[in-house]
Amino acid sequence: MANQRQINVEDEVLVQKWRQGDARAIERLVGKYQGRIYNVILKICSNPDDAAELTQDTFVKIIENISGFESRSSFYTWVFRIAVNLTLNYRKRKLLKGFTSLDASSGRDDDLRGSLGAVLLDEKTPDPTEVAENRELCELVQKAIDKLDEEHRTMIVLRDIEGMDYAQIADVLGVELGTVKSRLSRARTALRQILEAFVR
Repeated sequence: MANQRQINVEDEVLVQKWRQGDARAIERLVGKYQGRIYNVILKICSNPDDAAELTQDTFVKIIENISGFESRSSFYTWVFRIAVNLTLNYRKRKLLKGFTSLDASSGRDDDLRGSLGAVLLDEKTPDPTEVAENRELCELVQKAIDKLDEEHRTMIVLRDIEGMDYAQIADVLGVELGTVKSRLSRARTALRQILEAFVR
């Protein structure tokens, strides 16, 4: 928690410097969050080109609105709120146009399915995404995440990939803490069911 407070203070200092005309401050903020924002958007939208464009849109929106940032939440959660909202709105528009973004399923060998089966049978494993130890298994877990609905996918990405705590997720999504917990529980159950189907 102390580390997060330190990060928040550093961000606030940079925001103030940028407001005072220090162009390097915004460059440092972009450099600090660009990779993480891109990764979260990519996990939600599953398309590298879309993720790159949405990441750029996120930082344009941040720069346009940073003068109105009032520090009621941390800069960190404010940035991710913008990124997640842009991504979910983009996905909704895309779906309305009749497009789908789910990857076509591809065959995997028996060894990979066996590895995934071992993960699912391990009682000590709190969540499948935490134990993907090789590239192929990571890809399979990502395919399972892609098959989740928007709400569940977003919960998994923010909690289990980005590592946000419940309060931060509540802030990003604008929902109650209890809602975060129940949605995350349902999301993990749904993800496990999809992964179990891959094993069969």
